[in-house]
Amino acid sequence: MRGAKALSLSAMLAAIVLGGTVFFRLVEGWSWLDSYFFTVVTLSTVGYGSLVPATAAGKIGTTLFIFLGLGVFVAAVQQFGSYAVKKREEHTEWLIGRLGHHPGNPEEDPEAANNPDRPPE
Repeated sequence: MRGAKALSLSAMLAAIVLGGTVFFRLVEGWSWLDSYFFTVVTLSTVGYGSLVPATAAGKIGTTLFIFLGLGVFVAAVQQFGSYAVKKREEHTEWLIGRLGHHPGNPEEDPEAANNPDRPPE
C-alpha cells in the first residue's frame, strides 16, 4: 500500500472517530470515554447496546454517522488487509526465489512430471 493512501485512510478514520466522539459528547452529554466507546462500537458494527442515543438529534446523527463512517471503516480494513496479503505474497515469492525452487520443473517438482497439462519434453 502506498504511504499516501495509508496515511489518508488513517487520517479519515481518525477524523470519523474524533467527529463521532465529539458529536455524542455534545448531543447526548455522555462522557468522553462513553462517546468514544459508542463511536468505535457503532463503526465496527459490534453494537453492544449498553449505550443508546436518547435524543432525536442523537438518533438522526447516529444514522448518518453509520452511513458515512461505516464506508470509511470498511475501506480502511480492506486496504490494510490487502496490504498484509500482498506483503505475505511478496515474502513467499522471495523465499521461493531464495531457495531456488522453480514450480513446474519436473526434476525439482515430481508432481509436475505427472501433470497432463505439462508440454511433452
